Amino acid sequence: MVKYLYGAAVQGIQSFIFKTNELRDIAGASELVENICTDGFEELLKSKTGYSGKGSDGAVEKVIGAAGNVKYVFSNRDDCTRIVREFPKKVMQEAPGVTISQAVVRYDNDAEFGKAVQMLEDKLREERNHPAASVTAGLLGMERSRKTGLPAVEKEDADYVDASTIAKHNANNTRKLCAKSFFGNKNVPLSDGRVAYDIGGITGKNDWIAIIHADGNGLGQIVKKIGKKKDAYREFSRKLDEATIASAMEAYQQVTAGSKWEYDGRIPIRPVVLGGDDMTVIIRGDIAISYAEAYLKAFEKNTGLKLDKILAENNVFDNSRTYLTACAGVAFVKSSFPFFYAYDLAEELCSEAKVKSGRKRSCLMFHKVQDSFITSYRDIVSRELTLESRNDNAPTSLQYGPYYIAASPESYLTIEGLMEKTRKLDEQEGVRTGLRQWLTLLKEGSGRGAQHLKRLKKFNHDKKGAPELIDALTSIRHDKDDRAVAAGDCLTLYTILYQETKSEEEKA
Repeated sequence: MVKYLYGAAVQGIQSFIFKTNELRDIAGASELVENICTDGFEELLKSKTGYSGKGSDGAVEKVIGAAGNVKYVFSNRDDCTRIVREFPKKVMQEAPGVTISQAVVRYDNDAEFGKAVQMLEDKLREERNHPAASVTAGLLGMERSRKTGLPAVEKEDADYVDASTIAKHNANNTRKLCAKSFFGNKNVPLSDGRVAYDIGGITGKNDWIAIIHADGNGLGQIVKKIGKKKDAYREFSRKLDEATIASAMEAYQQVTAGSKWEYDGRIPIRPVVLGGDDMTVIIRGDIAISYAEAYLKAFEKNTGLKLDKILAENNVFDNSRTYLTACAGVAFVKSSFPFFYAYDLAEELCSEAKVKSGRKRSCLMFHKVQDSFITSYRDIVSRELTLESRNDNAPTSLQYGPYYIAASPESYLTIEGLMEKTRKLDEQEGVRTGLRQWLTLLKEGSGRGAQHLKRLKKFNHDKKGAPELIDALTSIRHDKDDRAVAAGDCLTLYTILYQETKSEEEKA
């Protein structure tokens, strides 16, 4: 029996979400993207094909319906044609500024499903190179939004507002993505008072926030093995989505346990993307590493609980592992820093963690942006994290990550190990000052770093815990061509976790 595999993918999700630095608009854009490929698509199916919404009702079968990604199987060519014609229109009307790629592959029986999936992915990649005409471009003489540069359609107070921003404002009221991220259920009521609509509702004792982006390891290769069978592929996609949602919920519960995690009654986390194997949040700086660690641990646990049978039956891993791993990038920025560039950095850090860990273990990389010079992470490493070495006994790099959730490779640290050393730094003011001076001398390349370190050890030799801490943070890890030390990362994290730059009035 002839069937039609339909696929759609949202293009430019990040540029649509982070087009503005207004948190309420970012949150609204996230809700729109979340709805487009889930509830929104199913509403269209029900109205055009009579689809029951039960996953499979004979004429239409759901394969994937997650944020930014849709795959359905149609038995009726006319039903498939109507969706191809109507879905882009629905997207452009409900989320102006979002564009999608669509493709359809015909196949004759379920034995050809795996080949059809691969052909569909190839077609979708090709389709991305043929972008649809923008519905938000407007004419040259039109009044435009001062924040986005897009044609204005309404005026709010003294501001001109474009259609895309209005749609984001309206979607922001749903809060389904927040409820799903915090409670694992998009239908849980969440009051206005608990959700931050302004970035000031997320910052705490200082002005540092973080964007965390986490992504599963090697998913493309996993899908190639599982995607040959339609039922297995559908079950894998559904359970992976469930595992990701459950992991975000567990991370939220862990970092919000107790009474010291909030300042003004608002949740200091705003989810941006949650679906498939992707998770992106904007979060208060001092809880970002703890949240990322909790998420990565929960992701391994939940994929093991939900996917173990599918992974084993399809011989996905050569060894006995029956769970997925993931990596995360954490970009620390001031709340006024452009979110678009902060997200790009978080994504680059995530990719760097994947490369350094061989895409096999769960770990994270982080970086704190301390200037306004916007560049790639590779350039940051070259400009800020690479030291001039005058002899083989001096370090050459401050890039000490990635940091692992469990037993780390030799000379690398776990996330808990990093946090523990940072906590010890808080108790050793003299050590902190001395290490900062040592790093400054190393960056200058003056050759005085070794002398300073020797004096630092001498002055602190009788202080409890100080000699061991200094040795741990200044010991050189020899890894390929790099000779890295952990002092820079620990000092950076200390400023995020412990420094207070706001008064009590400003916190409130």
